Amino acid sequence: MPVIKILPHAEYCPDGASITAAPGTSICEALLDNDIHIEHACDQVCACTTCHVIVREGGRSLSEMEEDEEDMLDRAWGLEPDSRLSCQALLRQQDVTVEIPKYSINHAKEGK
Repeated sequence: MPVIKILPHAEYCPDGASITAAPGTSICEALLDNDIHIEHACDQVCACTTCHVIVREGGRSLSEMEEDEEDMLDRAWGLEPDSRLSCQALLRQQDVTVEIPKYSINHAKEGK
């Protein structure tokens, strides 16, 4: 099974982590299944950008980006060439390294 290496993030994964998930699993689903509670305001249906991650290594091994994901990513804060919506990026056979951005566009969280 592929390994997802998560780089340290102060709120969601302070020490970083390495987890495994079956091919065909989304990065978001794998993180949530392993108690890394990444934001996902739209219930993983590609209707927001709160689950935005930056794929630092292994991005070419993920599923192809579809047009709706590309359109949604245009709205993400901190967009980089290797950005993906973690709910849409499906694992294949290779390992990946991801970074959870420091800032999100989740307006529901702003009051907390």
